[in-house]
Parts: sequence; C-alpha cells; structure tokens
Amino acid sequence: MEWTRILINVAGEVFAPATAAYALAAIGLNIHFGMTGLINMGQAGFMLMGAYGFAIATMNGWPVWAAVAAGMAAAAVFAVILGIPTLSLRGDYLAIVTIAAAEIARYTVRSSSLTSITGGNAGIAGNDFKGSFQQLCPLPEGSWSLGPFQYSNCLSNSWWLRIVGWGLVAIGIVLVWRWMKSPWGRVLKGIREDEDAVRSLGKNVYGYKMQALVLGGLFGALGGMIYVLPSAVQADALGRTLTFNVWTILLLGGAATVFGPVLGSILMWTVLMFIKSTLRDMPGGVFSSTQAEAFSWVLVGVTLMLLVIFRPQGILGDRKEVMLDGR
Repeated sequence: MEWTRILINVAGEVFAPATAAYALAAIGLNIHFGMTGLINMGQAGFMLMGAYGFAIATMNGWPVWAAVAAGMAAAAVFAVILGIPTLSLRGDYLAIVTIAAAEIARYTVRSSSLTSITGGNAGIAGNDFKGSFQQLCPLPEGSWSLGPFQYSNCLSNSWWLRIVGWGLVAIGIVLVWRWMKSPWGRVLKGIREDEDAVRSLGKNVYGYKMQALVLGGLFGALGGMIYVLPSAVQADALGRTLTFNVWTILLLGGAATVFGPVLGSILMWTVLMFIKSTLRDMPGGVFSSTQAEAFSWVLVGVTLMLLVIFRPQGILGDRKEVMLDGR
C-alpha cells in the first residue's frame, strides 16, 4: 500500500472545507444540546436553509455579504417557525419533531414545482453561485503548495475557502467560550439541568430556548454555506445522514465543551479517510471503492453507539455535564 499517499490524504482532511463545515454545524448543535439540553435532530435543516439561501441570493445578483445574511435569515426564520410550537416539548418528542421538520424542508426544496428557484431534484450547480465568493479572493490566481498539499488559490476547493471556513470556526470557538462564561450561558446551563427550577426564579425559559435555537441554527447555516461551496447545492446531500454525522462529531469531541466540536470533526474525517484509503489499497482487491465507503460508514455507526453507551461525554467532556440517560 502507498502509505505516503494515504497519510497525505488523511492529513489534508484536518483543514479541509468539509471538516470546517461540520465543525460549524457541531458548534451550533453544541449550543442546542450541550448548553441548553435541546435534542435537535434536524441540524441538517438549518444547513440546508443556509446553503439554499446563500446560493439563491447569489444567483439573483446579491453581493456575498447580503447572500450570507439571506442564508442566515432563512435559518433564523426556520428556527422561529420550528421553535414556536415545539420548544415546550421535551426529550424524544422534540427530537421527532425536529427531524421531521428538516425532512419537510428537504422535500420542499427538491420539489419539481420549485425547480425554477431551487433546481428541484437536480439542485443548484456550483458554477451558478460560486462566482461572487471567488471574486472576493485576495490571493493571486493559480495554485499554491504547502508541503505536500497543493490547491487552487481561489477556485472551488481552494485555500481561500479554507481560510474563510476555519476563520469562521475560530470566531465560533471564541463566541461559545464567552457565552458559556456569561450570565446568559449560565441560565442555559440551568435550563439544561432543571428548567423548572430556572422558571421558578422568574426566568423566561421559553425565550432562552428560542434564543439558543436561533443562534445554533445560524452556525448550522454558516456550516451549510461552507459545505456546498466546494461543489454544489443538492438537497439529498443535506438530509438525515448529515444530522447523524454532526451528532457523532459532537459526541465524539464532547458536548458542553468549547473545543469538542472541532476536535470531533477533525478526528471523524481523518479516521474515516484513513479507513477508506486503507481498505481501497488492500492487496488483492478485497474491497471495492463502494464497499470501502459502505464499511467505513458502518464503523461510524458502531462508533456512535459505543460512544453513547460507554462515554457519552466524549473525549473532552465531563460526564457530570452531559448525561444522555437522563440521570
């Protein structure tokens, strides 16, 4: 096996745009679940709103900053519509409603009646919405090498996209760190532990939950934008599997921690790339590319089950902070 090539591919996943996108989505989910205790199983819905809002606005000639605002506004509206009837629910009921809402959003944007706006089942091609973002690139045209890694400076899977994606992750880390130490963050923690006790102190629990749902959704929207910029916007790529991956990342790194979502994203994608690359290069062609892909995702599912059973707090988490069994 070509171990040098495999290790280069694995190392490239550490700072890939997809890794940054998942880290942003996991930061948002951390606000929902880690800080507030909201079991949101529809984070992909927020990513979908951000991706489609950004792409559609860009296609209609909006500048990048306005398109980003449109994607975030779409996610905020989705959060409010979702939150008004559901935030009074607890536990499993909230999880069922959020995953259903995300699926409703996915089936809506892929509807043939909206083909002129969303591209329907085919989605939106990358060349239709990437141009304005790429034009903002301050780097020179062409490509640049950093050790064994060579990428375009500005086009698609570029250094420019990596800079923006990981810059947003850094901002998210700082904001969550500050929020966790603020009075607002302490109220959210109180809601997570015992919302009835917080309510008895005169706090508007419903309002705090709504704020957390919207803020976490905004990070999900930003993650959705970074996720689609290297390729295209396709509704089926923003479905249930995406949400389960984000949950795996959060539980792996550690919910209710500042760096857990980032560590989880890096670990998940580097290990996944290592497994896929190793299986594909095994002598004798034991695994085809399709089989290697499927088997690697089976391992992700097994990992998620083992995490929930044996270490629900994740790598960086504290078991006293996050108890999935409700005790």
